Amino acid sequence: MTKADLIDKIATSASLTKTDAGKALDATLDAVKAVLKKGQKVTLVGFGTFSVSKRKARKGRNPRTGAEIKIPATKVPKFTAGKTLKDAIK
Repeated sequence: MTKADLIDKIATSASLTKTDAGKALDATLDAVKAVLKKGQKVTLVGFGTFSVSKRKARKGRNPRTGAEIKIPATKVPKFTAGKTLKDAIK
């Protein structure tokens, strides 16, 4: 499903125009990004939790040359599905 498909579904189920549904989706995603950027988590009860995970520095290999390289530590987004979402998929 693409973002456009999701906007169509939101517009249909909430009786909104596609423009309004797109603005609502963009505002939601922007809010989630802003909270994660601060290092906090977003919990949607029954759906899941968005959080930031720290990935340690590690050694890797350049696939072209085979030379060992250092991959620096970084922060990555993480999503943990809630019970209701897990049950809906089963």
